[in-house]
Amino acid sequence: MAGRSLRVHPDYIEKAKKSLQRNRFASQRHLAEDMGLCRDTISKFLNGKPVDNENFQEICRKLGLDDQEIADFENDSNNDDSVADIGDSTADETESNVSNYVERPPIEERCYQTVLQPGSLIRIKAPKQMGKTTLITQILSRVQTNGYKIITLNLRSFANRKVLQDLDYFLNLFCRDVSRKLQLPSANLAEYWEDGLGSSYNCNLYFEEYLLENLHCPVVLALDEVDCLFPYPHIAEDFFSLLRCWHEEAKKTEVWKKVRLIISYSTEVYIPLDIHHSPFNVGEPISLPEFTPPQVQEFARQQGVNLESEEIKKLINLIGGHPSLLQIAVSRLKRQEITFDKLLETAATESGIYTDRLRTHLGYLQQNLRLSEAMKEAVSTPQPIRLESKLAYQLESLGLVRLEGNDCRITCDLYRQYFRDRL
Repeated sequence: MAGRSLRVHPDYIEKAKKSLQRNRFASQRHLAEDMGLCRDTISKFLNGKPVDNENFQEICRKLGLDDQEIADFENDSNNDDSVADIGDSTADETESNVSNYVERPPIEERCYQTVLQPGSLIRIKAPKQMGKTTLITQILSRVQTNGYKIITLNLRSFANRKVLQDLDYFLNLFCRDVSRKLQLPSANLAEYWEDGLGSSYNCNLYFEEYLLENLHCPVVLALDEVDCLFPYPHIAEDFFSLLRCWHEEAKKTEVWKKVRLIISYSTEVYIPLDIHHSPFNVGEPISLPEFTPPQVQEFARQQGVNLESEEIKKLINLIGGHPSLLQIAVSRLKRQEITFDKLLETAATESGIYTDRLRTHLGYLQQNLRLSEAMKEAVSTPQPIRLESKLAYQLESLGLVRLEGNDCRITCDLYRQYFRDRL
């Protein structure tokens, strides 16, 4: 499937919604918990908004829908309106519920103390569905009590071919969306967008002389999934350079001290960026680790599931401490749909609770021969293995491997069992 995000065609939205009841899911929340996805992801899918390509296929499989039939391929690539709701998008992550949150100390406090600093930059790196958006939500919920303005944008919703073909179009859209989030009119954007001065210059001018001048408090700009720009260096180089510029300007210019930046991404930066113009080597780096045994126990407890120490050990041996995979297990155990022993026994099979997630990963790998071969090589040994850097980064972003120095290792036994048999 082409494109990095897909949406349900308007003609099939009703069919998609009816499939929820047909498959006996009482609500979007129940489906989200069952799949270990964010409820917002399910909502966007059922309302014809863009979601990650892999999540789109996984939801279709779970609801018995033909992804090729219901996908709006035309609007995904050509229609200007397909990016009209960028500001409303959030990342496809584990449920962002601040009231039901397991802390990973000292990460939260480090982030909170950093975001209070003028001109600060926090960069959060972790594979997909490890809780990046949940962490961002937690940070923003705390800082909002200080009277800060909050802007959250998921750049995956910019993954539209027309937008990503032209830097000027991209930055213009970015400025308009930030204006909307700040409830400031963008009608005068054209006054700051002069031909011949360069798109980055125009964007910078609009922020400095209009947006920030009209703000009388600090503003946090949280950009989720910025790695979706990595395959588009003609966009990425200028945009990331702009972010670095804003961070540096805050050290010497009063108006830029209002800005705090948070960026999240799923893999190492594999595009060439000048070290003096990159936001990925400055600021506060945050890596999200998997849950520890006590955190797994607390995660389950918050959802009404009591796990014994031995059960936690077995579960971690199977899936590691991956929040999304853990959510799938906990939701099934909570509803008593499966016993713990049966869960372990069938996990890596087509009849197990992870079949939709595994088949989605398999489908993605089968579309990319080199990535598939790299994964096959990785599952063939329990030892760390050296892969081509870009392939290792792609597998890491999917959560299939973890990097150990220059080598990588399969994330968990679930993936080793399944893909050793399928690839």
